[in-house]
Amino acid sequence: MSNDLSAAPSSAQASRGEGGPPRSAGAALAALALGAFAVGTTEVVIAGLLPEVAGDLGVSLPTAGLLVSGYALGMVIGAPLLAVLGARVPRKQLLLWLVGLFIAGSLLSAVAPGYGALLAGRVLSALAGGAYVGIASVVAAGIVAPGRKASAIATVFMGLSIANVLGVPGGTLLGQALGWRAAFWAVTAVAVILLTAIALFVPFVPAGTGTGFRRELAVFRHGRVWRALAATAFGWAPFLTVLTYITPMLTEVTGFSDRTVPLVLVLIGVGMTVGTPISGRLADRALAPTLYGALAGVTGVSLLLLAAVHSKPAAAAGFFLFGLAGAAVIPPLQTRVLATAQGADSLASAANVSAFNIGNACGPLLAGSALAAGGGCTAPLWIAALLGLVGLLLAFASSGTKPATTRGGTG
Repeated sequence: MSNDLSAAPSSAQASRGEGGPPRSAGAALAALALGAFAVGTTEVVIAGLLPEVAGDLGVSLPTAGLLVSGYALGMVIGAPLLAVLGARVPRKQLLLWLVGLFIAGSLLSAVAPGYGALLAGRVLSALAGGAYVGIASVVAAGIVAPGRKASAIATVFMGLSIANVLGVPGGTLLGQALGWRAAFWAVTAVAVILLTAIALFVPFVPAGTGTGFRRELAVFRHGRVWRALAATAFGWAPFLTVLTYITPMLTEVTGFSDRTVPLVLVLIGVGMTVGTPISGRLADRALAPTLYGALAGVTGVSLLLLAAVHSKPAAAAGFFLFGLAGAAVIPPLQTRVLATAQGADSLASAANVSAFNIGNACGPLLAGSALAAGGGCTAPLWIAALLGLVGLLLAFASSGTKPATTRGGTG
């Protein structure tokens, strides 16, 4: 596997397709972000429709919650697996193949006759989505100037933020009005548009013949790389831990109606939209302080929500802050792993997507277990705060001045 950041064209070269007319890097980043929007919408929209899905398919709410964890686990497997299988495929071609697989998974989810088929469709979408996000972030970092890598990564992940502003609440409203399957039909349509956007705007990036897969894999012998990946898993876990069970929390504790839940999801998405680009710019200037501040923020806001969730105005403000702090951890976590594992950019990016989704899988599982044990609807907030604190401690443990590389490094 090649080092995609070194193999990628310069920012001037990146504005050209293979033998095609000039294209702006901004349009390419927007197309890559649209893919993150589709992936993010598919992953989280089910959280706002869990009661409807559980009732329609005849399963319990914790069992329906496995549709969130199952998607996350699919991304855990898909990101590194498909990154390895596509090692010698040009990045643009691989992205197109992944979007095609994502479309197939979305269609299966939309027409699923039962719980098993729906879970299979979500896992298929996740396999493609995990690899897509990892490769898209590497391509994005490679088509901008070196001092703007975190901002470029933030632009791609803005798709996830916008998914929470438009995709998730819009899909939730659509699912509540026309049935939960309508949300997956809408995602399928977005994915078809995405396929066209990538074909038109993403520049050709060759697979390259630089660093081999075995040499990239050698980077993972270093302890700092694993600590950075663990910081990602724990640091991001609070977000979906809370979001998966936000509907019963808002309706049974705060007193909001079902129809109000999408509006709170919009507030979370607005917070994410604010937090992501700010965090990206700050991470380009001072990576470590931005990372520590973001992780401390998501931990603190989770604790704040334990009190705020009992008041409608306070809950609305608290969940806005939760979206802001949650999204702020993404650019520095992704940039930290790429910096820690220099020379293994493609595999490190894919592994970090897996780490994000290990957090996505384990957090809701812990929250579901707490709910099943009678912990109450606010139990996910306690779990989120503890996970965020562990992520902060791991981020400190992964700090250092010398990155691990394919030629050596510190553990």
